Amino acid sequence: MYRRKILFIIVMIGLVFGLYFFYLFNKTFFWDNTKFVNEVKYIYIKDGETFESLCNQLSPYLNSVSDFTVAAKKKGYFNRIKPGKYALHKGSNNNEIINSLRSKNLTVKVTFNNQERLENLAARVAEQIAPDSITLIRAFRDTNFLKQNGFSKYNALSMYLPNTYEFFWNTSALKFREKMWKSYKNFWTKARVKKANEIGLNPKNVISLASVVQKESQKADERPRIAGVYINRLNQKMKLQADPTIIYALKLKYENFDTVIKRVLYEDLKIKSPFNTYLKRGLPPGPITMPDLSSIEAVLNYERHKFLYFVANPNQPGYHLFATNGRSHNRNKKVYTDWLNSNRVYR
Repeated sequence: MYRRKILFIIVMIGLVFGLYFFYLFNKTFFWDNTKFVNEVKYIYIKDGETFESLCNQLSPYLNSVSDFTVAAKKKGYFNRIKPGKYALHKGSNNNEIINSLRSKNLTVKVTFNNQERLENLAARVAEQIAPDSITLIRAFRDTNFLKQNGFSKYNALSMYLPNTYEFFWNTSALKFREKMWKSYKNFWTKARVKKANEIGLNPKNVISLASVVQKESQKADERPRIAGVYINRLNQKMKLQADPTIIYALKLKYENFDTVIKRVLYEDLKIKSPFNTYLKRGLPPGPITMPDLSSIEAVLNYERHKFLYFVANPNQPGYHLFATNGRSHNRNKKVYTDWLNSNRVYR
């Protein structure tokens, strides 16, 4: 009888301990360990992140960081943290959270357009993936890479075509640059290169001209006509005399790309710069902004006409008045300058 009691007590103690460990096991691995209201929270893990810093980041979203820590150690995640962007879903247990952090690195959409310089592009991209702008600009300016692929410091921006791309958040600056180079090569199909060559240009020339066309007009339907003016000027060995290149040269000179210049003055036309198309013949040495793909297509499919001049049309904002000769252009120009003066636009 006594032995039975002892055996019963031992069994009961074992059962209690078993139930307790079963409770701990389930609580650690399979109970909901999230405490946020939204359906999902995103976690960004940087290169070199420690488990401690990860826990600090997770702390506002977990009911128990200690349970998460125990589960991470048991599952071997404690020393195997991988950088990237990860999703925490409401109602997830530690087992699901760790599985997500271990193997479900998410992509992010990276969008950029209308950047005037590599510095602007680097800053924009750094807002969307892990590398900082300094690391990115260093990769963009790498002289060995530029030389190897036929670019210069002036036209390096040509390689980055505005669009929306998918990357892993922790993509390195070099991997980002590599994908942009592949995208550039894919864009310049044999058909597009042939069109460029037929008008006496190469892809980099086309992008430089497209950047001028884009700065001249925000109206996409007018850009092929403006492109035609510049093609006509190039064919007749005339200077482009494009005001946007002067504005760009001024911004470069004063290292201020935030300034707004609404009117180019005669004195500005004397600025010494490789981008001054009033002094130098041919195209500028590189783009003065990142042109839209539509602007590139406007150059490749420019409008055939005989116009050699154009000036802003104050009676139709955003559009221009075109002329085939200097006399007609001077009349159009007077309409515009009278409008500028009447509206006191002096700079």
